[in-house]
Amino acid sequence: MHSDTHAAQTPQTHAAPLVPLDPTASDLHGEVERLRAIGPLVRITMPGDVPAWVATRHQVLRELLEDPRVAKNSEHWSALTDGTVPDGWPLIDFVTNPGMTTADGDDHRRLRTLVTKAFTPRRVAAMRPDIEASVDSLLDSLATHAPGPVDLRRHFAYPLPMRMIGQLLGVPSERFDEFRHLSASLISSTTSPEETLETGRKLYALLTDLVASKRAAPGEDLTSALIDVREDGDRLTEAELTGTLTLMLIAGHGTTLNLITNAVRALLTHPEQLAAVRSGERPWGAVIEETLRWNSPVAHFPMRYATEDITVGEVTIPKGEALLASYVAAGRDPEQYGPDAGEFDISRESIRHLSFGHGPHFCIGAGVARLEAEVALPALFDRFPELALGVPEAELTAQPSFVSNSVAKLPVTLGGDDA
Repeated sequence: MHSDTHAAQTPQTHAAPLVPLDPTASDLHGEVERLRAIGPLVRITMPGDVPAWVATRHQVLRELLEDPRVAKNSEHWSALTDGTVPDGWPLIDFVTNPGMTTADGDDHRRLRTLVTKAFTPRRVAAMRPDIEASVDSLLDSLATHAPGPVDLRRHFAYPLPMRMIGQLLGVPSERFDEFRHLSASLISSTTSPEETLETGRKLYALLTDLVASKRAAPGEDLTSALIDVREDGDRLTEAELTGTLTLMLIAGHGTTLNLITNAVRALLTHPEQLAAVRSGERPWGAVIEETLRWNSPVAHFPMRYATEDITVGEVTIPKGEALLASYVAAGRDPEQYGPDAGEFDISRESIRHLSFGHGPHFCIGAGVARLEAEVALPALFDRFPELALGVPEAELTAQPSFVSNSVAKLPVTLGGDDA
């Protein structure tokens, strides 16, 4: 990293007190501001008093994400290998699931190549008609709740990406809700050890069933393609296959669910910007990118590990310690976006962000998430031009997770239906 030029200074490692990270994320952005005031790298504790580091600056996080001394394989995590991480730790599946997100180097390149072969831009582009049809169907269903209030998150923002990733993976539609509940439990930072272990068992059983059914009767879906795909005679192992499907399922619906929810909330609380985009003065793409920056769908993503001491300014992350990728901190960094970094503003000249990651682990599904939001948002506001929040914004509550960043519910009133 560029920051290593400061390594001659006396590094701080554990001198600063550990800052507990709120597992309920009840004041996520306020908490991030307090962490940023401490410094560019802050040592925090997660549930179970498990320590980690959080980068509070865009540039510091960007450099760490592309630093070859920062690994994803949990064999590099001292707290896991020495028993500091308790049994049933809420976020353990993020750490131990075999697949792209926990692999490094040649192993990661192999897995990503295999998945990419089955997840082509052509396949993504071909999803547009299905997305448009699903959006139209969901808007028809939403209209039956008029005038409201109705939870837009539950009745629109959730079923769209769940249908899309479900169809993409070949998950039977009657099992969508089952997968949704399990993935919500998996990303929660407040689950009990017993629930964490039970969730892992149930999800593994469901995915094993899915893989078995696709082996018996392959279809035109991603699961069948992943079973069949090869690279130089290589293919995914059973563990890699279920790990990859877990990643696809959670990221494939959770990111888009939060993106759509957060974008609608932002527009309803910034009516002048909603007017600008509805009039064509600003493109919908600007809404999507500014939402990703300003209120990243993923707050703090676990987990990366220092494979040797890494010095950033006056702070050193010791070898074997963990790093949370704080996309929510990077998105509102004043050093990157100026003094108005905390403001939602779709007229920004540049809205480059890290919310889909950076470097070798950049989100493989970013194109799908953007496409779903690009179809869903204008259709929603065209159909319900009088859409409004159903409760005061202050009454909205956050999801109990420092991984997934959105509100638990988004009650809205629909107004008239122009359809």
